[in-house]
Amino acid sequence: MNMNELKKTDPEVYKAIEEEIRREQDKIVLIASENYASRAVLEAQGSVFTNKYAEGYPDRRYYGGCEYADVVEKLAIERAKELFTGAEHVNVQPHSGTQANMAVYFSVLKPGDRILGMNLSHGGHLSHGAHVNFSGAFYETFSYGVDRETGMIDYDEVRRLAKQYRPKLLLAGASAYSRIIDFKALAAIAREAGAYFLADIAHIAGLVATDNHPSPVAYADFVTSTTHKTLRGPRGGIIICKAEYARMIDKMVFPGIQGGPLVHVIAAKAVAFREALRPEFRRYQLQIIKNAGELADALVRKGFRVISGGTDNHMMLIDLTGMNITGKDAETALDRAGITVNKNAIPYDEKPASVASGIRIGTPIVTSRRMKEPEMVIIADLIDRVLKNKDNSETIKHVRDRVKALCKRFPVYEDIEI
Repeated sequence: MNMNELKKTDPEVYKAIEEEIRREQDKIVLIASENYASRAVLEAQGSVFTNKYAEGYPDRRYYGGCEYADVVEKLAIERAKELFTGAEHVNVQPHSGTQANMAVYFSVLKPGDRILGMNLSHGGHLSHGAHVNFSGAFYETFSYGVDRETGMIDYDEVRRLAKQYRPKLLLAGASAYSRIIDFKALAAIAREAGAYFLADIAHIAGLVATDNHPSPVAYADFVTSTTHKTLRGPRGGIIICKAEYARMIDKMVFPGIQGGPLVHVIAAKAVAFREALRPEFRRYQLQIIKNAGELADALVRKGFRVISGGTDNHMMLIDLTGMNITGKDAETALDRAGITVNKNAIPYDEKPASVASGIRIGTPIVTSRRMKEPEMVIIADLIDRVLKNKDNSETIKHVRDRVKALCKRFPVYEDIEI
């Protein structure tokens, strides 16, 4: 991207961006919640739409001069409806996935109402009832988790908890769960308990949109998502809901919890949704899953324990308790070698989240770089070498050199051709 003006105006910010570009180019990034947006998405987000206030909705704005803002927001809505089959109403204005969840909560819940979501330490998300989040502060929260032996959601246990606590809202979705989520079963549990059902598909939205994971749209009252991660768009949120809730949701997003929408981000969402409707995007999502499966299997062969034994989606959670290394130390050692992951609590973790006993690994970015199964075997070997020799500077240097060589073979901004 041309940054000549920025270079002259603010060399310090220019330098930071330059270094970030270099970091993304030269490191193998395995953060499950990140992706590299396309050039077209970046161009839309960096457009003059950043100048425009457009409070309200298309054809119902509180500012003049919104005719082209209306165009891009309508495109984003229409494309999202096409992307997520059966979507009756779509709001593309939320600034994030958490704000999308907040809009749903504030629409149907009162402070002190009960919600039942997946335990953060078992793979859930902060906004699903964690006590440090607004969702845990405003509501009475209960959580379900995964079976200690299988590492998978026990739907009978979810049903038992729903019957016991009678939540007003049942949440599905996770930030560190590697298996298929049975939205149909959870919807049935919500109905039995007399609860609204919210499916947060932030991590798996790209997989859902391309039929590589079952969709919750037909079963859920509300579906929320981010637009980055597997969707490969700009950082932002989206809400899908039944038509009967449309007015309530729109009113809560604006003027309820947000002011002017970020039109430049909405334009970028529209671009990302169009890209996601292309056949090559479907192949790309399938390759994400293939790569994750191959990487998980390769790590298992190296002696690593993958929670639940493998993965059905784009990520995996690695248990390091048997390797005499914490998640924090593993993250640090791998970063020194040019491999970026994040420390992550594992189910029933005895260490605090700031230290953690595991790491979370995802394949969206390496797949965006057009890497395939053979490269996953190489990456597993590099991870193994680092974590089994984390204090050996020669090993770290050797791996870092191999990482740079691999990254050079797979440049960041190439068209997706899977």
